[in-house]
Amino acid sequence: MIEGGCKSPRIVHVVYRFGTGGLENGLVNIINRTPSERYRHAILCLTDAGLFASRLVRHDVPIVALRCPAGHSFAVYVRLWSALRVLRPAIVHTRNLATLEAQIPAFFLPGVRRVHGEHGRDVFDLEGKSVKYNVLRRLIRPIVQRYIAVSRDLAEWLESSVRVPPMRIRQIYNGVDPDQFSPTGGARTDFGPPGFLSDGALVIGTVGRLVAVKDQRTLLLAFADLVGRNRDLASRLRLVIVGEGELRHALEQQAAACGVSHAVWFTGDRSDVADLMRQFDLFVLPSLGEGISNTILEAMATGLPVIATRVGGNPELVMQGRTGVLVSAGDIGALASAMYDFITDEVRRMCCGAAARAEVTQRFDWESCVDAYLSLYDEVLGQRVDRTENEIARW
Repeated sequence: MIEGGCKSPRIVHVVYRFGTGGLENGLVNIINRTPSERYRHAILCLTDAGLFASRLVRHDVPIVALRCPAGHSFAVYVRLWSALRVLRPAIVHTRNLATLEAQIPAFFLPGVRRVHGEHGRDVFDLEGKSVKYNVLRRLIRPIVQRYIAVSRDLAEWLESSVRVPPMRIRQIYNGVDPDQFSPTGGARTDFGPPGFLSDGALVIGTVGRLVAVKDQRTLLLAFADLVGRNRDLASRLRLVIVGEGELRHALEQQAAACGVSHAVWFTGDRSDVADLMRQFDLFVLPSLGEGISNTILEAMATGLPVIATRVGGNPELVMQGRTGVLVSAGDIGALASAMYDFITDEVRRMCCGAAARAEVTQRFDWESCVDAYLSLYDEVLGQRVDRTENEIARW
């Protein structure tokens, strides 16, 4: 649908909230890197829009916040329908379970195509096995014309658990900017609270929302274990936790209870993540579940060895023993041991970091990612809309 016969087609991206996160980071990069003559964009938030919107460099992107209350009601569908009618999309692209039901009002808009993206699962259904949620996914599946999965793990789950035909699934990895996230050859700058850094400090860092699924609690406990293993090493160890979220106070209390508050810095949300990463010696992602982790890609591009949990798409990014190490989620001892091995072996850190940088620059770039998204949008706009698909009957 090209308004007035001259404007490029508009994609309306439906998100739960436009706040800080990997999903939002990917969306910003796709919008900023799309040629304006090819597609226009709009963002429709079921709840509200945060400060992340400031990262958009295109000025032709309307952001609509519906501020819907928790739960689902007929009124929500009415508000979605009304907002979509005003925005006049050619394609409606929903993301994750929280926005999936927006496919329903989109289905009843003449000529509008429909895409759904799976970026990862939350703590209430880490493995995507919830009967209730999968019934909902299967009910809506016939009206979704294309699915995008950010990892092979999610693509296989869509096929096996949601029963999406393989030809309707496109697996597209996120990208990373290797110029923005790059190693530094200079000396470490002074950063953190006064007195935080000591001479010869060894800095372990993580980046992520402070929510249950990211499991920074296990990282804090493993860090306390690590501090207790070697008294001489303990005075040099520092942990930087970048991000904000509902669990910040509880995590700060956990650090105090473990006796490591003096060595832990909770930075809150930051706009200088790339600069902070350049101060790390080791990157750790302790999450219970992931789709594909932007922060792992950013750490690899920065030339850091990565320790991550063996969940979701993490094994697709971290090459065991070559660019980092994978450990079981929630295993405090295994995480502490993996950190100890890297912290006490500078040569290994350097070798894995260099291999990580080489791997990410070869396989994960934003230009390839955006081209894949735009090609899928082209494909969807070129197909005939058929509301009596045989797939509906097969369900």
